[in-house]
Amino acid sequence: MNSLSLASDFPPADQARDTAKTAKKNRVQLDFAPKAMERLNALKAKTEATSYAEVVKNALRLYEALIEETESGRQFLVKDETGAIAPFRLFL
Repeated sequence: MNSLSLASDFPPADQARDTAKTAKKNRVQLDFAPKAMERLNALKAKTEATSYAEVVKNALRLYEALIEETESGRQFLVKDETGAIAPFRLFL
């Protein structure tokens, strides 16, 4: 089992560095099974993230947005290589 510690509640990266230095941080420790750690490493490489924390924070933002859209009744659609469009089931 691998462990990962993250500091949360960072301001967006485009804000001034001084703000980031004074922002309140919370430390979170996560335990990952080897397979999950492989997935995290792959996502870090694919997204060119500078840290595991960046990957997790981006994933949380995306997850939150997906839930909000789903709660408001919107659907996500996927198009395959033939052009066929089908609903994408996010939450089974």
